[in-house]
Amino acid sequence: MATLIDPEVERNEILRHYRRLLRTAKPYLSGNDAKLIKKAFNTSLEAHKEMRRKSGEPYILHPLAVAQIVVEEIGLGTTSIVAALLHDVVEDTPWEIADVEREFGSKVARIVDGLTKISGVFEYGTSEQAENFRKMLLTLSEDVRVILIKLADRLHNMRTLDSMPRHKQLKIASETIYLYAPLAHRLGLYAIKSELEDLYLKYTDTEVFNELTNKVRQSRGARNRFIKEFVAPVDEELKAQGFDFEIKGRPKSIYSILRKMRKQNVTFDEVYDLFAIRVILDVPPEQEKAACWQVYSIVTDFYQPNPDRLRDWVSTPKANGYESLHTTVMSRTGQWVEVQIRSRRMDDIAEKGYAAHWKYKDTGAPQPESTLEAWIAKVREMLETNNSSALEFMDEFRQNLFVKEVYAFTPKGKLVILPEKSTALDFAFEIHTHIGMQCLGAKVNQKLQPLSYQLRNGDQIEILTSQKQKPTEEWLQYVSTAKARNKIREFLRDDKRTKAEDGRYLVEKRLELLGVPSTPDNLNRLFAHFNVYNPQDFFYRLAIGQIDGREIKESLFDPTTEVPRLPSILEPKTFDKEVQKIRGVRADMLVIGEHTDKFDYTIAPCCNPIPGDDVFGFETDEGIVIHRTSCPKAVGMMSNYGNRIVRAKWTDQLELAFLAGIRIQGSDRVGLVNDVTKIISNSLKVNMRSITIDSNDGMFEGQIIVYVNDTSHLTKLIQRLSKVNGVLLVERFDS
Repeated sequence: MATLIDPEVERNEILRHYRRLLRTAKPYLSGNDAKLIKKAFNTSLEAHKEMRRKSGEPYILHPLAVAQIVVEEIGLGTTSIVAALLHDVVEDTPWEIADVEREFGSKVARIVDGLTKISGVFEYGTSEQAENFRKMLLTLSEDVRVILIKLADRLHNMRTLDSMPRHKQLKIASETIYLYAPLAHRLGLYAIKSELEDLYLKYTDTEVFNELTNKVRQSRGARNRFIKEFVAPVDEELKAQGFDFEIKGRPKSIYSILRKMRKQNVTFDEVYDLFAIRVILDVPPEQEKAACWQVYSIVTDFYQPNPDRLRDWVSTPKANGYESLHTTVMSRTGQWVEVQIRSRRMDDIAEKGYAAHWKYKDTGAPQPESTLEAWIAKVREMLETNNSSALEFMDEFRQNLFVKEVYAFTPKGKLVILPEKSTALDFAFEIHTHIGMQCLGAKVNQKLQPLSYQLRNGDQIEILTSQKQKPTEEWLQYVSTAKARNKIREFLRDDKRTKAEDGRYLVEKRLELLGVPSTPDNLNRLFAHFNVYNPQDFFYRLAIGQIDGREIKESLFDPTTEVPRLPSILEPKTFDKEVQKIRGVRADMLVIGEHTDKFDYTIAPCCNPIPGDDVFGFETDEGIVIHRTSCPKAVGMMSNYGNRIVRAKWTDQLELAFLAGIRIQGSDRVGLVNDVTKIISNSLKVNMRSITIDSNDGMFEGQIIVYVNDTSHLTKLIQRLSKVNGVLLVERFDS
């Protein structure tokens, strides 16, 4: 039975949210701003009046929440609030962009347009999601606010993901970790980035998320006591020296704790920097740097620093504008603690990122001419010169989001900041396209190095060029920056086009010589004979000698033989039609298990799912492939091909056996292998496929591949193995 909705209660709820928005925005408003926000609110309220969200609440609460995030958590002003309130009207209601422009001006209209998904049909083999990402990112070059509002929109969607069906949750969460969290990171919005990552984990690996959240909650009391004791002497000394400051402890996000556990292969209790201590100084801009180092010296008077863990982003800010001084010191209880030292301005920029940059623009604070703006200029350039497919583009863009930087110098001492893993060839293109195109090699710190040399921090690089040098296909393996890759591809494309023209000329001459007319039918016979169906490819291969022109003989054009039919690229595979037929039966569920005779599915070798795992199906040309939702490849698939994801669920089955891998570590002793194998074969009737155990200095590490029925079977096995005397760690791994 549907619950009755009281319109009066709902109206009050909507007004409460609206008034809260106005209260938060008040300090930023001037002149006519409040009126404009009211007009946008009423417009949106009217446009969405018949609509409800999946959770059943009135739709208008979503644009209101997004506007609230925009002002409260990102710190943007009126234009952005108005655009946030209107961000869905063009997509979901009869409003057009022209109406928005007429009522609210061109700035708001352009932002709303950037936030509106592309409608229309996408041909087979392209990705609607990638096209939409590309459209949104193209507006980055005009107005960063599009991305910031999109991040607010995504954050609210993630916060309210509970009411969505499971496959939608997976798709939205995967897009978030694939693109939006890195974007938030790149724009310096650390609080939003961390929350997006945690929410991703909450929906894709709920068990792990809940377990870690509980552990963090349980250790809160002890953590707060520890912070209090740790901070006391520093606090006293800072006061004695007359500093105006605030100290706070900041726990690490659940996602970053898990990443650390997996990366370093440690347990929760072994993650040493579960939290950081942050010292925030209120000092005038011109004294910031000196004050940070003064505080560093006070902290290290009390606690011994780890010399390998000093990070100075005060002298050279990160590319997204982040400035801070980080040191890791040894506390008196033998724990490492990270201490971050920064000014109030730096803290604002670290929390609110891009928007805070603008706030400090005119304050006369030293501007790192904003490395962030330099990055946006780079993205702009990448967007404008990019003519690869939307999927390639997405991949490039992501590679440029995540990376750490490497700092190198020209012979004259100019600093060049490039993504980590950049090569001498990337450096050459960064200096100038022309230099990149003619790059022969490089002198790095006076020593000759090849194009593929990977840069290290502090390298000084002189590029060697030659007029005769030209890019080759191989160069694409030497570069990691989008700029270099695009320029090389562009050159290769033009080069291929020119050579293909030469090839076409050769074919025409050859046919003329044989007295054969150059008709489409005859060309098709030619392509079919050489098994190359793309005309440009055919002419290009002929020009570079991969196809021998002398093989073009009269006999190929015999009119009595049938003209071969070219394969059509656009015809969706018959498999898709099958899927539609079967999906018609029950659209939302594909059950995987012994009763799925009519459906071809294979188990993905990358993550080896077994019954009981949370899984999804992914359509491919060969059939459906079953992956775990926590599979490392899942994120990319769901982000780019959400429409090819099929819901999947195991049926009960005990007859089938699945391969699973178990990793085991402990202290070596006589008879240990015997005990382990006994448990596996006797107590649980599990068949073992292989076991390898290496022992070294009294410790052993082993990998066992076993056949199990499902996850509970595997869990029991792991529990029993962990009770064996001498075994310290037992865990499942993706074999």
